[in-house]
Amino acid sequence: MPPAPPPRTGPRISPAAAIAIGGAAGLVGGFIAADGLRRYDDVRQRRQEFSRDGVMVIQEPGRTIVRDDNGAYIRYDENARFRDLGGPMRSERRGDEVMTFYDRPGGVRVITVTDQYGQLVRRVRRYPDGREVILIDNSFRGPPSAYSEVVILPPPQMEMPQKTYIVDADESDERGIYEALSAPPVARIPRRYTLDEVRRSPSLRAYTRSVDVNTINFATGSWEISPEQSRRLATLAQAMGQAIQANPNEVFLIEGHTDAVGNDTDNMSLSDRRAQAVAEVLTRNFNIPPENLTTQGYGSQYPRVQTAGASVENRRVTARRITDLLAQQQQQQQGQAPAPTQPQQ
Repeated sequence: MPPAPPPRTGPRISPAAAIAIGGAAGLVGGFIAADGLRRYDDVRQRRQEFSRDGVMVIQEPGRTIVRDDNGAYIRYDENARFRDLGGPMRSERRGDEVMTFYDRPGGVRVITVTDQYGQLVRRVRRYPDGREVILIDNSFRGPPSAYSEVVILPPPQMEMPQKTYIVDADESDERGIYEALSAPPVARIPRRYTLDEVRRSPSLRAYTRSVDVNTINFATGSWEISPEQSRRLATLAQAMGQAIQANPNEVFLIEGHTDAVGNDTDNMSLSDRRAQAVAEVLTRNFNIPPENLTTQGYGSQYPRVQTAGASVENRRVTARRITDLLAQQQQQQQGQAPAPTQPQQ
């Protein structure tokens, strides 16, 4: 049976509450622009920090990091990956929400709705015939609470070899990776969850199988992926594409992880930027639809090997299928119209 997930859950305070703390200091009002950023030294130079009541809020280009005694969590510009991919894109404000429209080839439109603080509310795919599918519904279940986004579940009860539960992409073929990326949760989950709950809750993510990729060699302090390195994602991309062909509404979480060498804040930021870079390569080089992917960096918080030193196994990108964890498409499944987005054009 796989080991229980690590006990750390990340900071108890939610990003929403941390944003309010930072806002009181004039720190938070969207994200610092990250256009053209290539060197990590530039990231460090442009950081801003604010601390109060044991909570540290760190803003840097394209990212906000929240840290307290229980760990750290990073938020990013939800539209940055689409912007970096290029293509027709526009945004408009509606009340306290911003709606961003990204047009893909073939007439598909991806609609990303964020709140006044840049947090993802929902992501919708609109087809040329007007049909809409809610891929991600990240709205709060009632008024947001400072601690509501961390879910604590018991370890899943299952009988499965560790190498099947966590697939090593370098030691598996496309079939093995596809099975991991199309499998249901390894045990029954109590309910469906928001994306933020999935991102912030290791005990919840432990209910899914995963695929580890640790052969992408990033240069020190860099998140760029060379063409040669990109080819190492081909098998993962083929399996992921096969899963999406079977179910176009799949959602995969791409996680970034580092070893424990270096500064915790740097590791958190680098892991998040590297996860985004992998997602961009999967779309740009292998035609994985960007709306089927979401990313999150965790720094060194969840190692595979317990060591304070350098570790190739801990420097990895992890892909997992989270479709069955998400509160997804419920309105359409119940025969109701999707939440209103944009008048038909």
